[in-house]
Amino acid sequence: MRARPSRSWKPAISVVVLLGLASAQAVADGSRHGLSAFGDLKYRADFKHFDWVNPDAPKGGRLAMIGTAALITFDSFNGYILKGDAAQGLGNLFDSLMTRALDEPDAVYGLVARSAELAPDRTSITFRLRPEARFADGSALTSADVVFSFDILKAKGHPIYRQLLRDVAKAEAVDAHTVRYAFAGPAARDVPLVVAGLPIFSQAYYATREFDQTTLDPPLGSGPYKIGDYKVGTFVSYKRREDYWGKDLPVNRGRFNFDELRYDYFRDRAAGLLALQAGELDLREEFTARDWMTGYDTPAVKAGRLLKLTLPDEAPSGAQGFFLNTRRAKFADIRVRKALDYAFDFEFTNKAIFYGLYTRTESFFENSTMKARGRPSAAELALLEPFRDQLPPEVFDEPYRPPVSDGSGKDRKLLQAADKLLSEAGWQIKDGKRVNGKGEILDLEFLIYEPTTERVLTGYVETLRRLGLVINVRRVDPAQYQRRVKSFDFDVVQTRYVLRPTPGVELRNYWSSEAAGTDGSANLAGISHPVIDALIAKAIEARSREELEIAMRALDRVLRAGHYWVPQWYKPAHHIAHWDRFSRPAKKPRYDRGIDTWWYDAAKAAKLKSN
Repeated sequence: MRARPSRSWKPAISVVVLLGLASAQAVADGSRHGLSAFGDLKYRADFKHFDWVNPDAPKGGRLAMIGTAALITFDSFNGYILKGDAAQGLGNLFDSLMTRALDEPDAVYGLVARSAELAPDRTSITFRLRPEARFADGSALTSADVVFSFDILKAKGHPIYRQLLRDVAKAEAVDAHTVRYAFAGPAARDVPLVVAGLPIFSQAYYATREFDQTTLDPPLGSGPYKIGDYKVGTFVSYKRREDYWGKDLPVNRGRFNFDELRYDYFRDRAAGLLALQAGELDLREEFTARDWMTGYDTPAVKAGRLLKLTLPDEAPSGAQGFFLNTRRAKFADIRVRKALDYAFDFEFTNKAIFYGLYTRTESFFENSTMKARGRPSAAELALLEPFRDQLPPEVFDEPYRPPVSDGSGKDRKLLQAADKLLSEAGWQIKDGKRVNGKGEILDLEFLIYEPTTERVLTGYVETLRRLGLVINVRRVDPAQYQRRVKSFDFDVVQTRYVLRPTPGVELRNYWSSEAAGTDGSANLAGISHPVIDALIAKAIEARSREELEIAMRALDRVLRAGHYWVPQWYKPAHHIAHWDRFSRPAKKPRYDRGIDTWWYDAAKAAKLKSN
């Protein structure tokens, strides 16, 4: 099992995949066809397509799947505001100025914009649009629409936009096909490219509609798909647009090959697995270790009709764990938080439930060069030393690593260590329960929304009760879960953070003091620490990959020493099961599954049907 990531920061938001600026090959007018955070771009201005696509892939067929694992219901087609639960796949409706190359850690190339030019003093960036860009109703996409999209997102969009765009002073239409963004000062490394990834909305469409309201009216976009059939909370489908204006652009060739994309919703994973095996679904990414190891022992799998595929995942694995809401007084003492970590027996859980498929997560930046290792380097110390009096001593030693148990589920040494920490924090045993000097009981509520999470919690809950804590596992419906997570109305939730290979301004949304008080942010633990804020600023300001990695390792040390979570597990691979009616390029993009490069293979489908 891998935890479904929290939706509190809206998956439809695409800006968090964007990157910064460096040199790139100039086009005729002196602007750049692409932008990169560090170093030159891989693809030249005259590139025909990305290396990880089949440019001749046929179009057709349907792909029905369970998409992002966190999304198990929807009630809106507006994925850019805090209200409501947005449907999966809405990013297929909207184009942006530039789009990411998924085989590079930090590069974007022109989509609606054919080029971009950063001012020498970094106080503005100018994009030149393609005159042929069109919305799905045939109306022209102009710089006025780009300006409108920026203004409405900053004023009425999800709170994350106000954080990401706070250093952008304004957007202005120079002419119908030229737009300039002005910054409040010299732009941080990736702020110029944040604006390049904003979704573009039609100003005319929203002249008669409220942007900041949930809606089931299919919105007007300019992307490769439009909304087809749907049933609230059950499924939503997208139909490929034959008239898509950008289908032959280099960044789009070999992609968006299915005539229909369908996302199905299930209240639990067992139902989703049964739907796949019954042929109601075409593809499912498997997040449950037990099901991956035992749930596919079927005639279809043995005959090679239903395929199990393991794809390497080279993207940072991020941080998965039980996140502790430090906004609540019970978690104020760091010793309480650390005791909760000592009480979790990963080795037993991995052996008893996960068939040994996972590795213990240690870092907030697992499976990446940003993970802190060993004692701080001289460069890390240069960032940390000015804050020595505000940090625990262990920050300047080996980074914190979760304890390793004997795998019994009842490791006496770890239980004794947890007991000692709780007692030192003022929580003594009285009548079998942990109480403080005020007579208050140490109780915890784990907020969940699916039964599979209860399997993981069983052993952990037993251990915590053995330590005298009063534990409640509260399972609520998905809509209530989302509401409570967005408003931080919980003690403990299980989630997974995943950052892009070159993190930047979105770091504020995860761990800044500002995000701790912003509903809908990704700072579920409520982390509010001036040193963390300062290190986030250093990471955002980094001018080289080396500087970035140094700042991120220093940040990792401080986050890990704060014990804001009980770290869980990771695996650097995607487990995907699909019926053998598709083909895919020989090479997948390094930092993505690459599903949008697959295509419906009529010959395979016919063979599958005949069998």
